[in-house]
Amino acid sequence: MGRFREMLIAWGPFGIFAAALIESAGVPSPSGTDALILLVTIAKPDSWLVCGLLAVLGSVLGSVIFHAIVSKGGEKLLERKTSTPRGAKLKAWFLRYGMASVFVCALVPLPFMPLKVMAVCACGLGVTRARYLSVIAAARFPRYLAIAYLGAQLGENSNAWLKSHLWHMGGLALTLFVGIYALLKFSDKQQSAASR
Repeated sequence: MGRFREMLIAWGPFGIFAAALIESAGVPSPSGTDALILLVTIAKPDSWLVCGLLAVLGSVLGSVIFHAIVSKGGEKLLERKTSTPRGAKLKAWFLRYGMASVFVCALVPLPFMPLKVMAVCACGLGVTRARYLSVIAAARFPRYLAIAYLGAQLGENSNAWLKSHLWHMGGLALTLFVGIYALLKFSDKQQSAASR
């Protein structure tokens, strides 16, 4: 695995594209793309914008693959991912909060965020490809561009900055989630009132 990572680093922005595509297609690699973006932008600060944009593109293309696989035969995968007590809680969370849960997990760069389970729930429970991809793109765009910019600006201090701001990112995730949930509920009430 170390050789593969070194190869992706050597490829620079295109290695980031490949890593994002592979990770978003469903191959487990918690924070692998984030770390690669930091490594490449620290080494090549002028490439931060290209790195961020290629990471978003790779993530969206990988998500196309993921959605196709899970929506076509993901019942068993959904059942397997949600059969544990934690998995059942996450499925219930998705059923209650919908795509807001996918958005927050895809946006916030915390490795313990359960994005894969939420994504399996979304794709396995019939969320359309266009809706799924739009949520992924909306979350990945600011995330990957911010990480790339951070790597370019802070260099070797990027990891220390991220570690020292974990609580802030967790608070941001919670605030975003509550805000998005409130907006969705408000929108639902407006649509219900308009249809009466």
